[in-house]
Amino acid sequence: MDRLEIQLIETVAAVLGYVLLFFLAKNSINNTLKKNFQIQRARRKFVIKAFHFFTTITLLVVLAAIWGLQQDEIAIFASTIITALGIAFFAQWSLLSNITAGVLLFFYHPIKIGDYIKVLDKENPFEGEVTDLTYFFVYLKNNDGDIITMPNSVILQKALSVVKPLE
Repeated sequence: MDRLEIQLIETVAAVLGYVLLFFLAKNSINNTLKKNFQIQRARRKFVIKAFHFFTTITLLVVLAAIWGLQQDEIAIFASTIITALGIAFFAQWSLLSNITAGVLLFFYHPIKIGDYIKVLDKENPFEGEVTDLTYFFVYLKNNDGDIITMPNSVILQKALSVVKPLE
């Protein structure tokens, strides 16, 4: 076997292992969070998406190693990703900070999809039902049927009141 054939076989094995790991982990995470912790479907999907993101990054690093990137090149790639995540924790208005805020909202904030909330802002108070929580935005539907999008980082900075909690 020549070098190209070995790389192709290793690539196929890595991708198949990734797909198998993803589906096994998806079912395991979903069942564990549903049965043991009674976590809502939308939040379980969020955890699965985060797991998918990190396993995809791992697969890319493995494929880079298979196809001949040197360890220092892989280290530069990994340190770039870690740096970007570090900036997300400290950057106040960047898109990455919204992803970080989305994770914090998911795990530590009392609002859930279906809650009717009031944003207590002096200049622009508004209220609405939380229809979706994504990586970047929280979507609220007001009484007029309008959809209001708020960046996750803003939700963490504003005082909120849950008017009608999800039952």
